[in-house]
Parts: sequence; structure tokens; C-alpha cells
Amino acid sequence: MSKFFINSKDINNNSIELKDENANHIKNVLRLKVDDDIQLCTENGQNYICSIKKINKNTVICQILKENQNNTETNIDITIFQGMPKSDKFEYIIQKCTELGVKEIIPVQTNRCIVKLDSYAELSKIERWQKIAESASKQSNRNSITKISNVINIKKIVEKFKNYDILLIPYENEKQTTLKEVLLSNKIQNAKIGVVIGPEGGFEEEEIDILRQAGGKVVTLGTRILRTETVAIFVTSILLYEFNEL
Repeated sequence: MSKFFINSKDINNNSIELKDENANHIKNVLRLKVDDDIQLCTENGQNYICSIKKINKNTVICQILKENQNNTETNIDITIFQGMPKSDKFEYIIQKCTELGVKEIIPVQTNRCIVKLDSYAELSKIERWQKIAESASKQSNRNSITKISNVINIKKIVEKFKNYDILLIPYENEKQTTLKEVLLSNKIQNAKIGVVIGPEGGFEEEEIDILRQAGGKVVTLGTRILRTETVAIFVTSILLYEFNEL
């Protein structure tokens, strides 16, 4: 059943009016008809099974049939701080991390980032990235959309450290502290976890020092060197397993 995200303000008694992209997708992409059922989800994670009652030129009117108790969100809150890779790689990271349940993805400008965005390009990119996250949230039956935030630098990450129970920094030159070791000593219920990942060229040692001194846990992911677009998916999957979310 196709899923769409709506604002709870759009609900009027048992009726919901869909506009803009949602209406266009129903009419012209999915080509749904009157009496077809769809699932609508509010910003609060409330899911409703609805029936299409009227298809107008620019809107689609639906009637709520029942509330659907469908909790697909994880109990851990994962944020990915992703060193900016090339555009297609970042879009892949957004799509897959959204499917896995990541709550927020924050692009990070590091010293070795190939991609450099000006303010205009950044706004345009974030709008596109947010649409990719919304599409992936629909596809994976999420109850919320992964948030794509504005680009920040390493120093701004440090300012956000206080908001997290665990801050992980996978680093290819770390040989001793393992991810498993850190997680075993930090099993916190409903944990808020940040994962800081370098771009294609990795972190500079100076950047690692800044993150470590601020309280970040620098960890090894093993003897192999992983691509930047692999790390977020790899670490997120391990976190879901270790915190009994799989």
C-alpha cells in the first residue's frame, strides 16, 4: 500500500485533502483511482488507512477508514555526520541510511572534501536531498522522514557533542579501540548516537585530534579500508544489531 506524509492540520474530521506533490504522485505516477486505499502518516507518526473518495484537478480527497498502529521507528536515535563525498555517493548514503532508520544526516565540510558548496548551491542540494529522504522513508514504511540538515564543519560538530550519549568516529588509522568495545561499555537505553564519517580522502590527523579531545570515541572498523559510502551503512547496521533493533 502506497504511503504519503501529511501535516496533521490537513485532517478535517475524517477527511484529508492532499495537494501538490502528493496529489500529483497519486494521479499521474501511481494512477490510483477512487476507492483505492492508501496510507497517510502525520508528522507525529500517526498512521491512517484511507480510501480515495474524489480526484480533482489539483487535489485528492481521502476518507480515514482506521488508524493503523504501525511503529517502524527504532528506539535508538542515530545521527550521521557525513564528510561530503561526491553528489551521487551522498544521495546513496541518504537513501540507504533512511531505509535503516537513521534520524538525521548532517553533511560535514572537512579539509579533504572534494565537494565545496556555496550558500546557493547548498540550499538547492538540501532541498533535493530532503526529497530523496522522503522518498526512501515512504518506500521503507517509516513513520518519520530522516532530516537532512545544513552543512557544518568539524568545530560545529564539537559544539553538538553534548547532545549525544555516544559519539563514534571510525578512523582507518585507529588500531586498538574497536566499535564493539565502545558499545559494550555504553549500552544506554534509547541512546542518542552520533557517527562522524570522513569523506573520500578521510580525516586529517588534526581533525581526529579535535574530535577525540572533545570526547569522541575514535574506533577501528577492522583491517580493511571501507569506502565512505559504505561506512554509514555498516556502522548503522551494527548499532541496530547491538541495541536489539534487528
